[in-house]
Amino acid sequence: MPADDAFTALRAHDHRRPPHRRGAGPLMLLALIMLLPAVALFGLWRYADARDDEPQALDLIADVAPETPAEPLRTGLMSWRRVPTLVAQDANLDQFRDDASRFADTLGNRSCVTVSLNGTPIASHAADRAVIPASSMKLLVGAVALEVLGGDHTFTTTLVGTVENGVVTGDLTLVGGGDPLLTSAAFPIENDVEPVFNETSLDALVDQLVASGVTSVSGNVVGDGSRYDDELYAPDWAPADRGVEAGPVDALLVNDARVTSQGLRSENPSLGAAQELVAVMRSRGITIGGEAVPGTAPDGAAELASVDSAALSGVVAEMLTTSDNNTAESLLKELGYSEGRPGTREAGLAVVRRQLDAWGADLSGTNLTDASGLSATNLVPCSVIHTVLARSGHADDLARGLAVAGESGTLSDVFVGTPVAGRLAAKTGTLANAPFDADPPAAKGLAGYLPVRGGGRIEFTLLLNGPMINDQANYRPVWDDMVTALASYPAGPRPRELGPRR
Repeated sequence: MPADDAFTALRAHDHRRPPHRRGAGPLMLLALIMLLPAVALFGLWRYADARDDEPQALDLIADVAPETPAEPLRTGLMSWRRVPTLVAQDANLDQFRDDASRFADTLGNRSCVTVSLNGTPIASHAADRAVIPASSMKLLVGAVALEVLGGDHTFTTTLVGTVENGVVTGDLTLVGGGDPLLTSAAFPIENDVEPVFNETSLDALVDQLVASGVTSVSGNVVGDGSRYDDELYAPDWAPADRGVEAGPVDALLVNDARVTSQGLRSENPSLGAAQELVAVMRSRGITIGGEAVPGTAPDGAAELASVDSAALSGVVAEMLTTSDNNTAESLLKELGYSEGRPGTREAGLAVVRRQLDAWGADLSGTNLTDASGLSATNLVPCSVIHTVLARSGHADDLARGLAVAGESGTLSDVFVGTPVAGRLAAKTGTLANAPFDADPPAAKGLAGYLPVRGGGRIEFTLLLNGPMINDQANYRPVWDDMVTALASYPAGPRPRELGPRR
């Protein structure tokens, strides 16, 4: 009987009874009938609420919001078409898992991959196998630096000395604060393959001296890099990489230790920085009685000028986008400095391991020896990098700092004209092996994020190890296959296609 007829019959039956004999049974029945739709909707809400921990990657609100229906819905209240969002997600996730798993199954026994959606695992291959990460190491160091030092942390470089009547009496000391991006205006950074950005101006220090009335220095110009230790190169870097791919690393580093007038990299970064400062000062008309030398600032020396770096989030972005090895190694020593002076590579690595453990990473088999990834003795599982990408809490800063496919940094000419161009943001990694038929193997990495249509993002880590895998002919087909699998999501039905029928 329709609800309206039932309600009429109950009223007629009720009027035939004396008022004082009127019972509660019919009213309870009516209440139950009216509550049935609410109970059903409550059940659907609880079902959907229980799904909160599952990936929510599609923008489904805008997709399913209907206009005022022209006619009543024919779909039953309990039909699956009443929850098209959940059904669409399940269909898309199943297809994505299939596509990603098919790709993962193609990898060899010396490589690994992990794929997740908003932190929820989708597919993997040998995720806990420790392999050579190459420059993917920078993701670990960048995330830990953001966590320990803070995204607003800055590096301060100062000039100290004593001034009388416009003359610096005695020495003027340039004190390094760990800024890896200190750059002079005269240095042609545009000639570098990957020019630095978010750099700090060395010239700004001299401008402050001039503005304060300084016209001469009676003594030497001293470069002080004592904030960090004297290890300029990681001990197991290949000799051919030292001073070319990375280093020397110091707390006082100007132009990556290169002196503009000499066109060479100084083996003593503090000396090179002092020499570059002398050139800038003379160009501003300041005379110098002594010469450029390395040394240490006297205790209690007065500050005459200072300059701050960009915020750490910007320094990390420069490191990730350009794969700046010196920036990575400097950040590692700064992490060590946060534990006690001076900053060392080993102390920094201890901080990295401790923070990765705090984030829940399984460090079994992991071996960390530098920050840049130049060392072939670094061994890191894909699962550890996945932890950083998905669970460190710094995904937004990392994503903003990564190279973008077809647009910037080390991915500027990669994936051009593909569906991921302008969307995929990742850290690349490359390490050659010589001889190619002997261990350790070459390494090629790609790890980062792919935003999903409608919201959310895919996290992925691919670390390839093998003879000559750094050759484009060998790694690009693998990269292309993975990106094809990632870009396939979502590929299933949209919620509007599964909604209620009229």
